[in-house]
Amino acid sequence: MAEDRSKQILTVYKGATKVTAGKAGELSVAITGLAAGTVVALGDYKVTFSLNGAESAKVDVPAFTVPTPPPAIPATVKSVATADGANITAE
Repeated sequence: MAEDRSKQILTVYKGATKVTAGKAGELSVAITGLAAGTVVALGDYKVTFSLNGAESAKVDVPAFTVPTPPPAIPATVKSVATADGANITAE
């Protein structure tokens, strides 16, 4: 049977520093503020559950990479016909 986590708080640490914590009973929490392309290795972050001041052992967060968004879609595209095709410009 699964443990009742309805009153427990999920907390994220980087080293000994608390990064963020969720709300009681929530089983997820977000790590934010990382730059696009940041590579996080296994164990760079760790999580615990806590209840009434008692805290579980820290568990490694799996490795992940913050996605890099694709370049913006061209907003203005123009074409000028040439003798054998066209010259295209975009902003």
